[in-house]
Amino acid sequence: MPTAASAFGLRTRLVLAFLLVAAVSAVTTAALTYREARSAVLVRAQDTAVASFREEAERFVPSLPLDPESLRWNLYDIAARAKPHPWIVFAEYGSLRASSGDRPVSGVLTAELRRTAHTSPHGTFERVVKDGKAYLTIGMPVLTRVVAGGRAVPSGLVLFAVMPMTNEEVDIDALVTAARDGALPGLAVALVPALLAARSVLRPVRELRRAAHSMGGGQLDTRIAVRGRDEMAALASTFNESAARLEHSVQELRDAGTRARRFASDVSHELRTPLAGMLAVTDVLDEDAGTLDPDTARAVRLISAETGKLAVLVEDLMEISRFDARAVSLVTDEVDAAEAVRSTLSGRQWLDRIRTELPEGFRIRLDPRRFDVIVANLVGNALRHGAEPVTVRLSKRGGALIVEVHDNGPGIAPDALPHIFDRFYKADAARARSSGSGLGLAITEENVRLHGGTIHARNAPGGGALFMVELPFEGPASASGAPDGPLPAHASGPPDGRGGTGATA
Repeated sequence: MPTAASAFGLRTRLVLAFLLVAAVSAVTTAALTYREARSAVLVRAQDTAVASFREEAERFVPSLPLDPESLRWNLYDIAARAKPHPWIVFAEYGSLRASSGDRPVSGVLTAELRRTAHTSPHGTFERVVKDGKAYLTIGMPVLTRVVAGGRAVPSGLVLFAVMPMTNEEVDIDALVTAARDGALPGLAVALVPALLAARSVLRPVRELRRAAHSMGGGQLDTRIAVRGRDEMAALASTFNESAARLEHSVQELRDAGTRARRFASDVSHELRTPLAGMLAVTDVLDEDAGTLDPDTARAVRLISAETGKLAVLVEDLMEISRFDARAVSLVTDEVDAAEAVRSTLSGRQWLDRIRTELPEGFRIRLDPRRFDVIVANLVGNALRHGAEPVTVRLSKRGGALIVEVHDNGPGIAPDALPHIFDRFYKADAARARSSGSGLGLAITEENVRLHGGTIHARNAPGGGALFMVELPFEGPASASGAPDGPLPAHASGPPDGRGGTGATA
């Protein structure tokens, strides 16, 4: 199942990573700037207000006993000189309470501020948020000077100043808005270098992909231009070195394969002439074997049989070497499939041994000689390594002709199924000296592929081996050309079907 990262291309992930770094940097910078600016705004207002109010408190010398009305006018006078913003001044003296404002502000003053203001000769201050609004609250005791000692003592009168910090909050909100509004354009601007960086990083990756695709298509001389001395340049150099070694190795393998195919073809060709003479001699000896003594007759028949096997092997080797050299072609014609199968069985005198289900009317374009090889090899294989009765069945599936050959033998061993079409493969080592060359099924598969079809082998549900060939009715697109040499022995051999076939279990 694809992961979330694999749903995006490398370019997208690089751009997103770049933008994420830019966003984190912008947010971090904005947060630090906001914190410092906010602290500076609040501290400046706070220090100005506290210093101004302390100065007013020190200058205020009340006349005792206090008169509430005159105290209120004194508070008005103090509030008039407020810095940096207007204050509401509140006074406490015992049970006496007075305020310079019409709105009650005593609810903003905390108990801790009151307690500290009454006990500390230097006063105190707090920032308080009340009903969503910020206030600076200051508490200062009013001292009286004792003339004899020249020292100041608390008079019992405490002044409180409450300053709304509306302007500071507006400034702070402006900072937040500026940081927010500046982040989006900043990310948009960061997108340009992100795309440029992704392009510079991905360019060698795209070149590497194209080079790998070209090599996969067979162009082993593909190389990548090396630019710079970074990691991508090192990767390009490594790719070029690996490609050069691969090209050299593949060329060596091709040369070795060519030599091997030429050797097999040359050997097979050189053996055909002496084998033809040997077959003629063995045929004569077979005819006279009845007049010889038993030991000599047995030796003559053995030589004749082995010479026949060798002839089959030579013909099969020549045929398979033509497939390897891509020197084969089809000479197609439109034929009746049922008639072609019957012709193959009749030519090898198998009609009385084979069950057939051959519906009429299946007209198909194919190479009759190679189709004869396909049917002959499969039926001969079933007779030799399976058990009778053997059934040959024709049917149609979609746009393809289906040819099925089913025997009633023990079937194919499971470990042999993957190798049943391999060259020289025999399912049973005990059959190493059987009449087959081990190339029959391999040649059959090559002929089926040449027609653009497929072949499969499996064990039938009711027992026995089942080979199924699927050939397109229209034939392969490149089906043309002249005959490409004689067919193997099992396509033109004697009626007994003696010829190389692969082995089933």
